[in-house]
Amino acid sequence: MTVTIVHIYVKTEHRDEFILATVENHNNSVREPGNLRFDVLQNEKEPDHFILYEAYRSEEDAAKHKETEHYLKWKETVAGWMAKPREGIKHRVISLQ
Repeated sequence: MTVTIVHIYVKTEHRDEFILATVENHNNSVREPGNLRFDVLQNEKEPDHFILYEAYRSEEDAAKHKETEHYLKWKETVAGWMAKPREGIKHRVISLQ
């Protein structure tokens, strides 16, 4: 299992558009065969800060996600809406519920 937590800061004027595009990406990502979780979170105190929690069965499944049509569409769509470059940090899973 591999988990990536992606921190995204969006320009305020594109927040609502970003949410719509990201929910569409989420809806398709959770249908991928190797996907275990794909959560979209918004910081309550900083509403332009989002976190994507992406869990895949394997590194190969995570890599395949980045080749999907829906991910590539999302990446292109939201690129100009970023307040700063997004940061994806891989994590090792220690314990799960």
